[in-house]
Amino acid sequence: MASQPWWQTKSLAEMNDREWESLCDGCAKCCLVKLEDADTEEIYYTNVSCQLLDTESCRCADYEGRHRIVDDCIKLDRSNVNELEWLPQSCSYRLIAAGQSLPDWHHLVTGDREAMHSYGASLRGKVTSELHVHDDDIEDHIIRWIN
Repeated sequence: MASQPWWQTKSLAEMNDREWESLCDGCAKCCLVKLEDADTEEIYYTNVSCQLLDTESCRCADYEGRHRIVDDCIKLDRSNVNELEWLPQSCSYRLIAAGQSLPDWHHLVTGDREAMHSYGASLRGKVTSELHVHDDDIEDHIIRWIN
């Protein structure tokens, strides 16, 4: 009997930094500009991405320096993954934390980082950078994402 892959045998807390980082599916949905209703605390998603997101690769253009450049960039980590309600249902961290399997298109399952894009699970071709949207117009970009 073949042994199970490490992501099926380890909790998020047991993963080393390399494993933690490789778990990210690269969908970039956490890089969307989100708006919160001050009265209801409801989160609204937009089709506007962070200024650092390369919308073709769905990767951060300055991952290591992102917190110095983008004030409200939230560092996803083992302590907050279960508290960030705005993470998509398909988020690999959220799935593993809940004891669920990774999607069939995940690069750890397929061995191919392009599979997620081919499946349509990433933001590739679906967003515009906040560099091209005036702050006053962000509300015009509210949409409903299907996880």
